Amino acid sequence: MSFAAMTGRERRQAGGVASPPGAAAQPTLAAVLGALLVIVPATAGADTVRRVPAEQAEITLSFAPVVRRVVPAVVNVYASRVVATRSLSPFFEDPFFRRFFGDGGGEGPRQRLQSSLGSGVIVEGGLVVTNHHVIENADEVRVALTDRREFDADVVLKDEGSDLAVLKIRGAPEDLPTVPFGESDALEVGDIVLAVGNPFGVGQTVTQGIVSAVARTQVGITDYQFFIQTDAAINPGNSGGALVDMAGRLVGINTAIFSRDGGSNGIGFAVPSNMVRLVVDAARTGSVVRRPWFGATLQAVSAEIAEGLGLDRPRGAIVTTVHPDGPAAEAGLRAGDVVVAVDGVAVDDPDAFGYRFTTRGTDGATPLTIVRDGRERTVTVRLGPPPETVPRDERTIGGYAPLSGATVMNLSPAVGEELKLPSGKTGVVVAAVTPGSPAASIGFAPGDVVVEVNGERVDTTRTLEQMMRERPGTWRLVVDRGGELLRLALRG
Repeated sequence: MSFAAMTGRERRQAGGVASPPGAAAQPTLAAVLGALLVIVPATAGADTVRRVPAEQAEITLSFAPVVRRVVPAVVNVYASRVVATRSLSPFFEDPFFRRFFGDGGGEGPRQRLQSSLGSGVIVEGGLVVTNHHVIENADEVRVALTDRREFDADVVLKDEGSDLAVLKIRGAPEDLPTVPFGESDALEVGDIVLAVGNPFGVGQTVTQGIVSAVARTQVGITDYQFFIQTDAAINPGNSGGALVDMAGRLVGINTAIFSRDGGSNGIGFAVPSNMVRLVVDAARTGSVVRRPWFGATLQAVSAEIAEGLGLDRPRGAIVTTVHPDGPAAEAGLRAGDVVVAVDGVAVDDPDAFGYRFTTRGTDGATPLTIVRDGRERTVTVRLGPPPETVPRDERTIGGYAPLSGATVMNLSPAVGEELKLPSGKTGVVVAAVTPGSPAASIGFAPGDVVVEVNGERVDTTRTLEQMMRERPGTWRLVVDRGGELLRLALRG
């Protein structure tokens, strides 16, 4: 049983499609009418009257008008990249066999084109929204419309945290169809929705279902854990496709499924349109997605915590640490406060808070409802991006030392947010590690904070670089990994 992000995969032919069984006898209209009742109001103020439908139109339901508006703006996204592969047979690795039987296509690794298929949605002026995992590492991207027009596209923004990406169609004509944004916060459980995409590469497909949940968190798919759940059939290839309401408005981007066998089991997840809108707004300006900085860390409220704090039930997110110079501290928040609502919308856990707070944007302020000492009160938190309080001074450690091959930065709220570190950490952090380097072989990873080297405090990247040039007999390092201090002793 697993959550499967519907990753762009090599396009393959869907096989084994069974023929439908013989058509069952259709019931007569009279039989249908006799089995149904229609509730209609009689006159104003009178009781409702039940009667059978008077004509077939009263029992006919079709999503065709919505589909006609939406489908032209849902595209197929073809992503391709060149990857290195080795010879098909291990014998070709032996020079003796290559001498007599050829090299199997050339010395060393060969190159081949790897393709993947997903879906996307045109939202305006040639901008196409899709999933980050559909176009990840792609060298070329092409989109195809339902009318068979095809265009090359450029990736203008990738936001791995939300698993969204925005493409720009090259030379986009003015007549491209679009899907307008809907209000994902207005959705309710039970609302009918349609999922549109290209599952398994069989062609444009529309499926229908209902909203099963509107605030599904703790799913483990993206950094911002907040999804619309639907039972509309979603399958591989639907990634990046549209989830629309009955007015033909985009309320989500289909992203993942919960599956036992890789196919649809009626549990699909879509990124809400309010998060999609945030990413598209950033793409318009060609910038990265700017998210507001809260300046505090949060923890889920368990039943025991709720009882100790006098809450009626486990809800909200409890503040555990507060950055002394952050917006949370400015608003007067302190450890032990429980945030139960953002701008009047209830939040049940830290993931829900993260989504609600992020979609408020980076301008102005937003009210938070908190519980302190058993009483609810409202505080106002300033909205703004995390600051770079100290220059990051990015450096890659060279030579041969424990951190050789590691790229390090000075920690600031901005860097901490980028690396998803708890608020309040300071010092020097590992931002990246070169594969095969000494740092990689030792096990250093992005997010590790180097605290000490041979008993000396590490305060800047420059200091760390100087320390790594020394040649002690033994290296003694203290590293903060996820709040746990690791003490390493390595021979020089």
